[in-house]
Amino acid sequence: MKQHIDALYEELYSLRADIMNDGEALFRTWLPGIERRPFRFSALNLAYYLAVRCHDLRPVQERLLPLGLSSLGRSEARTMANLDAVMATLGRLCEKEENLINYPSQKWFFHGDKLLDHNTGLIFGAANNINTHIMVTLPPEAADDYKLVRNLLEAGMDTVRINCAHDDRTVWTAMLDNLERAKKETGKDCRVYMDLAGPKIRISGVLITGDTDKLVEGDSFFLSQSIGVCPPEALGKIVLACSAPEVFNTLKEEDPVLIDDGKLTARVTEMTDNGAFLTVTAAKEKGFRVKPKKSLNFPETHLDITPLTAKDLEDLDFMIGRADSIGYSFVRNGDDIELLQRELKKRLGKKSSSIAIIAKIETKESVANLPQIIVKAASKQPFGVMIARGDLAVEAGYHRLSELQEEILWICEAAHVPVIWATQVLETLVKTGLPTRAEITDAAMGERAECVMLNKGPHIVKAVSILSDILGRMNEHQRKKAPQLRALSIALHTVFKD
Repeated sequence: MKQHIDALYEELYSLRADIMNDGEALFRTWLPGIERRPFRFSALNLAYYLAVRCHDLRPVQERLLPLGLSSLGRSEARTMANLDAVMATLGRLCEKEENLINYPSQKWFFHGDKLLDHNTGLIFGAANNINTHIMVTLPPEAADDYKLVRNLLEAGMDTVRINCAHDDRTVWTAMLDNLERAKKETGKDCRVYMDLAGPKIRISGVLITGDTDKLVEGDSFFLSQSIGVCPPEALGKIVLACSAPEVFNTLKEEDPVLIDDGKLTARVTEMTDNGAFLTVTAAKEKGFRVKPKKSLNFPETHLDITPLTAKDLEDLDFMIGRADSIGYSFVRNGDDIELLQRELKKRLGKKSSSIAIIAKIETKESVANLPQIIVKAASKQPFGVMIARGDLAVEAGYHRLSELQEEILWICEAAHVPVIWATQVLETLVKTGLPTRAEITDAAMGERAECVMLNKGPHIVKAVSILSDILGRMNEHQRKKAPQLRALSIALHTVFKD
């Protein structure tokens, strides 16, 4: 046994050296741009975590478990401290005298957890009865119905979301006025999150040049830069106009194109001067009826489109002084973060670092660049991430959604960045008043994020109340990935048979 432990210790000692070298080298590239001193610790931990995840640790984990030691599977917030704690115990088990690692202090071991709690508080405020915050997208009627806003607040909502893709400044102002009144009358705090709409790529027009308005698998159609453009070879086919002609600058043959959140999938077969011919690769058996304003997604195409539109810049002016955090759509990399930071600085000067940015992670590119996005944003201001699971599922494929949302949660925890669990949470309950069993489980999984978002619907107040109850119960059992082993009533009943 001692020989086995000796070998394991030496393997971990070598791994630790690699992690420190690689992690610190990465951290040094980030350090010059880090303006917020508290984020230095988080950035270093993130760098260490990324260095760890360059290795396959599964064989090591299996060898640690029988020794009663941490398998390093919950080390996101404290990467080196967790590794050092394991090695300190291993070293003493095999009576190491050289290269003996000391135990980390309790303060250092839990410092990452405290930073995550602190960063969460900066964006969402102090936690109420439960650790997980609840965000609600306000419906238009919240502008006129004060009682609705108050009921939401009393049910457990502690962050409102105003989606600036809808309504206008008059409606938004009325919503905020009702919120302020409800806060004063209830004594409850509630933060304001406002979403920049971002660029929306949609079908801007449909031209039927044949005898059907439906597409089935195997059909060919033409995607045009303008609804007025229909080349002769497209006659007899359905012609769809794309609202963003700049897409064609980078679109290429074999690129997949998804319509209406993936209800139809096609692939580019030929590029022309005026657009592209595509062939349908998946659609409903009865066919897909094409309509204007349906979404277009290009998951394998690098789109050279600015994430800030002219409307976004106007809406940003309105948000200043009203929003505690700004939701940023279509973020792909650190350059996109810098673009918004420059616009905030134009409006707020040195105070621009006081407003939080929430990056909506909704493409494979943004997932791949998540560490870069985090460092660029959190180096200057409070920062959070929204897992935009709807768009992410379309862009990456539904089969990869579960895997990617896990990776986002891990990376963000390593950087001590709060996460919003969003899209279709308790959607059936919100719409009909009765939940499905699957969405109850999904809502419970949301406890692993720092905030869960609900969308609008006729039963939203009931949904907030039920979500608050679910999250409160789960807080007793789970902290991020770590189970919390409180006494179970089923165990007490079985053992003591009272």
